[in-house]
Amino acid sequence: MDDLNTTIRKLVAANRILAMEGVVDAFGHISVRHPDNPNRYLMSRSRSPELVDASDIMEFDMNSDPIDAKGRQPYLERFIHGAVLHARKDVHSVVHNHSYELIPFGVTQVPLRPIFHSAGRIGAHVPVWDIREKFGDTKMLVENNDHGRDLVATLGSDTVVLMRGHGCAVTAASIEDVVLTSIYLRVNARLQMDAMRMGEVTYLSAGEVALNSQLNKPKVGNARAWEYLCTRARVDA
Repeated sequence: MDDLNTTIRKLVAANRILAMEGVVDAFGHISVRHPDNPNRYLMSRSRSPELVDASDIMEFDMNSDPIDAKGRQPYLERFIHGAVLHARKDVHSVVHNHSYELIPFGVTQVPLRPIFHSAGRIGAHVPVWDIREKFGDTKMLVENNDHGRDLVATLGSDTVVLMRGHGCAVTAASIEDVVLTSIYLRVNARLQMDAMRMGEVTYLSAGEVALNSQLNKPKVGNARAWEYLCTRARVDA
């Protein structure tokens, strides 16, 4: 397990990578479970991901209350992260993003499904959460723990949950995992849309997803991809 300094360095790098790869823009965020206290998590203050540095990283409890804000403003939708990390002990890192390619799959009846090998890591099932079903008309933002818990109920044991007309939440066992999953989720959405325009699509089967090397042997591939992504984003691996 990484120590605190290494975890913070990776978290800063992850913010920069997600921006470089077009997963986030001025908005979106990534969290990681605290390496020394599983009942807390780390995430940047409210800042555009491309600009995040180590001094921006804040610590939160599972209610998403800052431990010591030091005058820093947290992200409004931090409740996504606290709710997921509290409910899913297998999850150690969460990304919330608004990738435009995902939006059509959250507002239509067409399910987002993996169509190529690297996207097997998103899982065979991608549910859609609609905040309006329980809370009526809102700002469409996850502004409190009730919203966060309802989102988690839809996520269940899956890896990704789409948020109708908003974006998504992506979960994984590590920072490297969640960054790669977020990248390939966006790519898969674009490729699936292209393939659907051409005709009938052959998706990965449930068995192919279950046997996917990126799920079953992630550390080898993650290390190789992480080095590449850090180089592209000009951050330390």
